Amino acid sequence: MIRRSLLGLFLAAACAAPASAEPATLLGVFQNWSAFSTGSGSSLTCYALSSPRATRPTNVKRGPIFLMVSDWPARKVKAEPQIVFGYPTKEDGAASLAVAADKYAFFMRNEAGGDGNGWLKALGDNERLIEAMTKGVSAVAKGISKRGTTTTDTYSLAGFTDAMAKVHAACNM
Repeated sequence: MIRRSLLGLFLAAACAAPASAEPATLLGVFQNWSAFSTGSGSSLTCYALSSPRATRPTNVKRGPIFLMVSDWPARKVKAEPQIVFGYPTKEDGAASLAVAADKYAFFMRNEAGGDGNGWLKALGDNERLIEAMTKGVSAVAKGISKRGTTTTDTYSLAGFTDAMAKVHAACNM
């Protein structure tokens, strides 16, 4: 089970890594989160990601699904959250990530010819969301596929704080 989860994270990391000739380097595994870096110099990116512990509906075929938080030192972007839904999304559709009683709005965009991602709608919510994730137990992502199917993915936040500490250290942020 653990090996299958790690394999899934490595595959997800390969899919999540920015377009680069360099493969992702595993920085460490921290309970349900793994930390990676890729690139160097101005293309250096460091990120933590996790696969969901539960997905609904269970009968829908989806690609890799994960929650990711990235540092982009050259862009001076620290702890940018992203939801990867594993299916083409309703373009500009509404999505959300809930941690405890707090719910954060995301918008959805499809990669060129591929699956959709969710990005935080209000950049001013970023710090508050990351703080909630460091203190939280779980996060629940909701999205809508291009076909209109609503999905719900539940992520454990166990290990998130340690994974992000490793990410920030690797990217000097």
